[in-house]
Amino acid sequence: MTIDQRILRGQAAVLATPNLDTDQIMPKQFLRGIDKSGLAPGLLYDLRFDGAGHPRADFVLNQPAFAKVDVLLAGANYGCGSSREHAVWGMQQYGFKAVVASSFGEIFYSNALNNGLLLAMVAEGDVQAFMAEAAEQPGPLALEIDVVQRRVRSAQHTAGFVLSDRHQQMFLQGLDVIGASLAYADQIRDFADRHWAAQPWVKDVARRTRDRLSVTTVG
Repeated sequence: MTIDQRILRGQAAVLATPNLDTDQIMPKQFLRGIDKSGLAPGLLYDLRFDGAGHPRADFVLNQPAFAKVDVLLAGANYGCGSSREHAVWGMQQYGFKAVVASSFGEIFYSNALNNGLLLAMVAEGDVQAFMAEAAEQPGPLALEIDVVQRRVRSAQHTAGFVLSDRHQQMFLQGLDVIGASLAYADQIRDFADRHWAAQPWVKDVARRTRDRLSVTTVG
């Protein structure tokens, strides 16, 4: 996929299963780490591999023609279930930059956009049109996602998608939720200074209490 923060051009695979929850996107056995790393092998594990750990030849992401897809055309309510953020991190580490679907699990939706994984929520009829077009060709479907115009385009179809102004600006500026918060660092600092000036007795109260108790204990 090529990215200029305004338009994403990528290759899409179809995973039409509705209600694909976060436990299927990132199964619990891959949540043992204490950081975000190493999650790509667990992505959609039970769909990609059989009980013996062998790749399922009929699963789309295991087919050579789809080895480098970076957009997912998904079924409705994608990412429902638990709130695990690992589902988003795993998709990004695997190489996905965007998901196009008619609806998403609410928490997954927020987690994805806050981490820079673009979710394009289009009408169900538009999803079906894109999937029908994808079925007509042997390889991935070329898609263009215009973040400014909020439109998804293929060779045969164009659809508008829903995206809040805040998330649009975050994506255009290349910011995750922490970066977006830090954009207000000066205002946050000014507010804190005013707050402590008006209520100095509550500043660092935990540290001061701990220090006082330590002195009492030593004495």
